[in-house]
Amino acid sequence: MTMSYDEARSARNGQKRPPAGSPWPAPRSSVEDRSPTDGGKPSSEHDEVEPIWTLVRRARRQRGLTQYELADVLVNLSRNRGLSRHEVARWERGKRVPGPYWQRWLSAALGVPAEQLLAAARRGRRLR
Repeated sequence: MTMSYDEARSARNGQKRPPAGSPWPAPRSSVEDRSPTDGGKPSSEHDEVEPIWTLVRRARRQRGLTQYELADVLVNLSRNRGLSRHEVARWERGKRVPGPYWQRWLSAALGVPAEQLLAAARRGRRLR
């Protein structure tokens, strides 16, 4: 069965069920059932630990720091000049998870307990 342009357009723009024989798939579960931090997977009640990217961003903003400033604080604390704002941004976007070395310095810089950072890193790795 061939659909007209208008039928196909209405199927994509909010129609609950596409007509029988439609080339468009049935809609997935509602947006309310999905959590933006876990890649769209349905959220569960027992996952109370936030992922590392959420924790780092929240703690940084609570301290009133920019990504540049957090990177500078971490460089000064660790005396390791191999960190830039770009790495902090990768952590906050969930592209990378800071390893134990940087978790220790993040704990000191952001005032977050090391155990909380470790749990958040584990959660982040599971979600990636």
